[in-house]
Amino acid sequence: MNKKLITIAIQTAIMGGALSLAPQSYAADDKEIEKPTLEAAATETADEQKIQEKITVTGSRLRRDSFSVATPLAILGRDSIEDTGLGSLSEILVEELPQISEGSSNSNSQSSVQNTGLSTIDLRDLGTNRTLTLIDGRRTVSNSYSGNYVSLSTIPSGMVKRVEVITGGASAAYGSDAVAGVVNIITQDSKEGLSFKARGGESTEGGAKEFTLDLDYGTDFADGRGYMYFSTTYDKQYGLSYWDRDRAQQENVYRYDDGEMCNQMLTEQGYQCMRDITEADWRDRSDGINGGVFGESSRNDTQFWYDGQTLRNDWKGNEEKYGIHTDQFVMLKVPDEAISTAIKVNFDLNDDIQSYFQVQYSENRSINNKSPEDEYESAYALTLDPETGEPGRVRPGYIPIDNPYVPEEIANSGLYKDRIYWDRRFAEVGNVTTDNTRTTLRSWAGLQGTMFDDDWDWDVSVGYGKSTQEQTRYNELNTIKVANALDAEYAADGTTIQCASEEARADGCVPLNLFGEGSITTEAANYIRSNPTISTDIEQLNLVGYVAGDLFEMPAGNVASVFGVEYRKDSQDLRTSEEQQYGGITFNVVPSFSGEVDVWEAFAEVSVPLLRDVTAAKSLSAELSVRVADYSWSGTGLVESYKTGLMWEPAEGYLIRGNYSRAQRAPTITDLESPPRGDYDSFDDICDGVTATSTKAGHDNCRLEPSIAALIAEDPNFEYEDGNNSYSPNTGNPDLKEETADTYTFGVTMSPSFLEGFNLAVDYYDIAVSDAIAQIDNADIIDQCYNSSTAWGASNSFCNDITRNDEGDIIEILQRSYNVDELRTRGLDIAAVYSYDLDSYGSLKFKADYTHVYEYSKTFETNDGQQVNEYSGDLDNGIFEDKASASVTWYYDDSWRVRWSTKFKGSLISSLDEQKDYYAPLDEDGVGGYFPMNDAACAKGEDTCIDNPEAPEFYNISAYFRHDISISYTMDLAKSGEIRFFGGLNNIFDNQGDFIIGGKGNYSSKYGGGKGRFAYAGAEFKF
Repeated sequence: MNKKLITIAIQTAIMGGALSLAPQSYAADDKEIEKPTLEAAATETADEQKIQEKITVTGSRLRRDSFSVATPLAILGRDSIEDTGLGSLSEILVEELPQISEGSSNSNSQSSVQNTGLSTIDLRDLGTNRTLTLIDGRRTVSNSYSGNYVSLSTIPSGMVKRVEVITGGASAAYGSDAVAGVVNIITQDSKEGLSFKARGGESTEGGAKEFTLDLDYGTDFADGRGYMYFSTTYDKQYGLSYWDRDRAQQENVYRYDDGEMCNQMLTEQGYQCMRDITEADWRDRSDGINGGVFGESSRNDTQFWYDGQTLRNDWKGNEEKYGIHTDQFVMLKVPDEAISTAIKVNFDLNDDIQSYFQVQYSENRSINNKSPEDEYESAYALTLDPETGEPGRVRPGYIPIDNPYVPEEIANSGLYKDRIYWDRRFAEVGNVTTDNTRTTLRSWAGLQGTMFDDDWDWDVSVGYGKSTQEQTRYNELNTIKVANALDAEYAADGTTIQCASEEARADGCVPLNLFGEGSITTEAANYIRSNPTISTDIEQLNLVGYVAGDLFEMPAGNVASVFGVEYRKDSQDLRTSEEQQYGGITFNVVPSFSGEVDVWEAFAEVSVPLLRDVTAAKSLSAELSVRVADYSWSGTGLVESYKTGLMWEPAEGYLIRGNYSRAQRAPTITDLESPPRGDYDSFDDICDGVTATSTKAGHDNCRLEPSIAALIAEDPNFEYEDGNNSYSPNTGNPDLKEETADTYTFGVTMSPSFLEGFNLAVDYYDIAVSDAIAQIDNADIIDQCYNSSTAWGASNSFCNDITRNDEGDIIEILQRSYNVDELRTRGLDIAAVYSYDLDSYGSLKFKADYTHVYEYSKTFETNDGQQVNEYSGDLDNGIFEDKASASVTWYYDDSWRVRWSTKFKGSLISSLDEQKDYYAPLDEDGVGGYFPMNDAACAKGEDTCIDNPEAPEFYNISAYFRHDISISYTMDLAKSGEIRFFGGLNNIFDNQGDFIIGGKGNYSSKYGGGKGRFAYAGAEFKF
């Protein structure tokens, strides 16, 4: 194996192709590439040219003489990865490439049932499921039953040589899931020697501590015929808590009052205009205190609470004074600990055949400590009949007035219907804790070689992967047992207190005393405690074989081609404990289910040179590829993907490229086969504020709800206040079919000879996903039920997915997956790089990447026809219209590397819902947003007119800038080794983004989630 020669050829192709064709974003390592490139140019031989012809790049298996591809390609090299100072590869990609957004991370998955601890990315904001993550061009097993989620934290950081990203449909090359594009992690293949690296960092405000150890070793053997590389990484993220940040401790419940047209915050005296109060007056308290609240109902004038173990009767109207700020239990960033190991071996069996093998193993553990369970009398828990699967509901219920534990003062207070309403945090049971442990095994082995006098290459391989998830949710409550334990009585001896139900006593029931802090005994806590578990096994078997070579020669060159077949089997098995599966507990219901799918695929690619070295065409070539896939389940038809591209180089250094691709994505096993499984997703109830005479949109239909109608009938002055529990269980849909994406890209690249070292690329993209597999937003479901032309009731399918309790609160919105009409995004990418030689003072490299989104929309059928929602520029959906990153790096004497980088994110609005509330145009009845209605009132001279209304305080989100600096110094050691010291400061000016209402700790993970200024340092030894 001539490893040095192969390395030079690869580096030559990367440098020459990536610069001359200016990919989307160029971040390869100049210091590692420039020198070998010059060596290759000086010693170029026919053998080296032959090797270069066989280079392949992400997006195609064709052999190429450069990185000339029709689809834009972004590259992030090793230096750029190291200079970020971050330990998470997904965070690095999100920070460095504006085309990429965060998927699941420990800063945004605090409330997720299954995704805490995952580290995924999202191309073009089209969803992690539409982003195909590869390792060395190979599919890998998913880390979540939610979909095709490959967690990047499962890959040893020392194993990563570079990352290549193609944005746009790539299903013709790699199959289903590559709708938004491909992220290909290229592993080390030539690094030699032993290296050890330690890195640590922490926010300058405290918290967010990180620590990483890397150990790598690479060597050739058997006289250069073989190469082995080993890498292992230990990484610990210590997390960030409420108590680490003052902003997180700032209470707030915000609303805009359309009567006074002012911004209001909840205070101890109720809502007040913000102009009349200070932040010290803001409140956000809950009645879920440790000692309990009793008799809390509008029907009771006297309401009780426990201040420690002291009973008090002044709770009514004082929740914001005596309650608890529950955000204190929410982690801003969940702690995580991971160890990953990988080994790869390449070996030349003879001059024509090489074998290769790679195996990766990782173990990841995240522990999310949350609040002790807060429960109340009407907190319904979903149940499923073990025999029929029919859903039901249970709740703890009122405390009986004759319960022996009831204090005499409460019992004799004349409570409404002798019902003891109650709310209490079960601190004695313990903090609810989600303990997630994941293991991942990925492996593949294969043979590759040449045939037909070395004119054709062939490659056959087999891959196997398995990921497991073992989740235990500690200290939940069994609602059925809580109900049994609250129904207590005196035993026959008149002294002993026991559960009233004989059947419950036989099951070990222990009576429950909720009155006062510490009143729940250890025995009672043990009886009502539930520790549900979820166990997931996901497996993937993959066999691939293909041949690549030149079909024939044309005047402009050889017609390169690839032909191949692929077989894949995916399976998953989700097993849950009995309480988790059948419900009746305070955690989500997650039923057990399993499924599998077999896929047979065939693919072909061809590159046709049309012109070369003629007038106005230094080169002109076309590229065609096609893939067909047959899925074993009957609902998915023959999945067909294809791509065609055109590349025109009118003159040296200038390239015009266009691409059209048809990509299809089949539904996942979970999409099709999952029974309803619990989840939470915040939403606002359109019925909030409904009264007997209210006129807001939808309120006429809200009054038809039996529970709301009964409350209005009982109290003509009743005003409903939204008390939804955000419960939105997901469910599969066996009628789903494959979705289809049509992608168009058009771009120009320039590398002018008069400005040596400068490269520019401008690319337009347009991705339209028809029959997109998606869920309709909760807000739209609610709107279609209560505020559409279709009558409210059972004949309205949207209403059938909404369930309310006797208090009028929404306790469930069923989230089904549908093939919605269309999901579309259009935008522009601009990338520039400029390298400048400072002679004896080193060299500079300037780099900039910018993405602008023209459109991000979802179209779906409603009761009133098609509805189009535009999501760009909306923080709720996290889709920025403008994102950019820029950096300047100084290199000196192969020793120093100093990098200053800047990140930019454009301004946003807070949410589409608020946009509708504030600014929706007036309908034919004169009903619309607050401001158009106020303008109309002023135009008519009505008394309700407010002159100079306040602008919404938290509606407009400011543009965001962040600046980082990193410094690296390398020095030689006495005995053929070197040591590199590095350090840096991220977010130098501590910009943590605007105050975000509803964000974790009043931050958004889009702006760092409260991490703030982050300092890091480390050292790397190489021998």
